[in-house]
Amino acid sequence: MANQTYDVVGIGNAIVDVLSFADEKLINEQGLSKGSMTLVDENRSQQLYSQMGPTTACSGGSVANTLAGMASLCARTAFIGKVKNDQLGTIFKHDMRAVGVHFETGMMERGPATANCLVYVTPDAQRTMATYIGACSRVSEADIDQTVIQAASVTYIEGYLWDTETAKAAIRKGITFARAAGKKIAFTLSDTFCVDRHRDEFMGLITNKDIDILFANEAELKSLYQTTDIDAALKQAKGVCPIVTVTRSEKGSTVLTATTSETIPTSPVPNIVDTTGAGDLYASGFLFGLTKGWDMASCAKLGNRCAGEIITQIGARSLKPLNTLVA
Repeated sequence: MANQTYDVVGIGNAIVDVLSFADEKLINEQGLSKGSMTLVDENRSQQLYSQMGPTTACSGGSVANTLAGMASLCARTAFIGKVKNDQLGTIFKHDMRAVGVHFETGMMERGPATANCLVYVTPDAQRTMATYIGACSRVSEADIDQTVIQAASVTYIEGYLWDTETAKAAIRKGITFARAAGKKIAFTLSDTFCVDRHRDEFMGLITNKDIDILFANEAELKSLYQTTDIDAALKQAKGVCPIVTVTRSEKGSTVLTATTSETIPTSPVPNIVDTTGAGDLYASGFLFGLTKGWDMASCAKLGNRCAGEIITQIGARSLKPLNTLVA
């Protein structure tokens, strides 16, 4: 362990995704918010699952997806997240290790079940999520491995994890370890749902200079700055962190630094199947380039390519190697 180094270590939710194609009628009947994420308890999760159509299960979680994508790009990655020693927990642990992500966080023997995310994919390829966080919420300071954090160039954190005090304490400990070693911190806003719940604290992280690289999509950035005008949000975001990158669907992505603002276009994707994981895989490509010392435009171009690839399949784990996308 002491001699192992990583490009990125992620702290995030360890979730098994359960995906199913659905029409908008079903989503409306279940009272879910189309295109967004809703937190549910275990009973509600079981009730929703019982009414889903045929499903596909695969390990997920935002940061975990990003790390799996980076591993497919031949990067060195590690993950910190909590699962229970149950069927889904065993699946998650196997899947992370199988793709080459270092994952040694201890499994829980008691308490809530391993988390799952029910993902409804509508004909327009939008994903609507009902998430039972279960064991995810139990990640704590004791799980933060100083050796792993300080062996990584970047520590990547997801906003989805910001729902419990124990998880917040774990994240802050990770930030402290990374800063002590002179390493960078990346943070994803994750979802407008998260921003709406935790806007003040997220802004506090930005104001306190705890974040070096901020990931957002247009909706999340507009929510953060409480505006309906994306240009106004981009203007406010410029310079708040050393790097702010905003995914913009078919427009590509915009990367902001203190002195520059550049929108990097993306190629059209004619066969979109499922947008699940587009932002996660964008981060895979961007962080891969960043840890290799690439310029911002090149990082964003690879991010765009990875996002474009993942939306041609169902699920957020690539079915083919992504290293072929590296120019």
